[in-house]
Amino acid sequence: MSQRIPEDEVDKEQRARRDVAVDKLTAHRGMATWGERLVPLGEFRQAAQGYGRQLDAAARQQQEANFLEPQADGVRVEGPFSKIAVFGGVYNNSYALEALLEDARRRGAEAVYCLGDFGGFGPHPEKVWPLLRQGEVRCIQGNYEASLSSGREDCNCGYADPRDNHFAKISYDYTATRCSPEYKRWMGTHPLRRRVRVGDHELLLVHGSPRQINEFLFASAASTPYLEVLLNEERCDGMLCTHSGLHWHRRLPSGRHAVNVGVIGRPANDGATHVWYSLLTDGGAAGLSVELAPLVYDHQSLAQDMRDEDLPQEFVETILTGWWTTCLEILPAKERARSKF
Repeated sequence: MSQRIPEDEVDKEQRARRDVAVDKLTAHRGMATWGERLVPLGEFRQAAQGYGRQLDAAARQQQEANFLEPQADGVRVEGPFSKIAVFGGVYNNSYALEALLEDARRRGAEAVYCLGDFGGFGPHPEKVWPLLRQGEVRCIQGNYEASLSSGREDCNCGYADPRDNHFAKISYDYTATRCSPEYKRWMGTHPLRRRVRVGDHELLLVHGSPRQINEFLFASAASTPYLEVLLNEERCDGMLCTHSGLHWHRRLPSGRHAVNVGVIGRPANDGATHVWYSLLTDGGAAGLSVELAPLVYDHQSLAQDMRDEDLPQEFVETILTGWWTTCLEILPAKERARSKF
């Protein structure tokens, strides 16, 4: 009868074999990779001494600073202005756009800026075009303009969920087939970014983010350090964006501002039918003032036009109730928790 080896002895033997195997794998063999050859480590070190530069600490620090220095984008700075109105996401909502132009004028805005996405979601795309031109709105391209003007087959909205993309395709196809070639060409004439000075503050205007036209910057997911990095890279005192459909403002520890200006094409998923835009005012010694402004418009007429155009009932419901019924899967947990659906 054979004698049984205790389990702890078996474990010790297995650990010992494993340790030997690890030592073999991690042991340095005194060789270095040089191109496609293996050469003795000493030979490699001797050859490497003749390459590169030796810098003292101060010179190395300066080289690092030069490497990390943001590059100017060459965009002309407009202004200065005392007060500007900024909005995004028209989404074919001519009723809200008309109300905004009147409200901004009444409140003393010296210039009006649109951060893109003229089309999508709503009815009658061509009704927006004359309002943008006659109102002398200064525009940039959003993902919609970039797609429509270049003949893309999709909106490049940045959705990942199949249901979201289903409704995005309906919206994009509707807009694309009802925009004239002249309107589409006009969309493509706008820049992808602008810079504007309000008082002493230079502000960068983009659609999604400075890095990506369809990046979603939500309040809960856009960390303060990340926003500081973006403003450092862009050498600006504030960044204005849209795309996510939800407005927010954060004054950063550096004293600079990050603002999602909101959209006027549909409500902000809060159970209210009004929409949002932003007013930025030079406050002198008090600094830059940022106001997130609610905007009431004729949402009942918009809903009726959407029905007449056979747009999805889900879109109409959002206009009438203030709650999103689509594009919900992009929302971070905190924003989704505040949703009805």
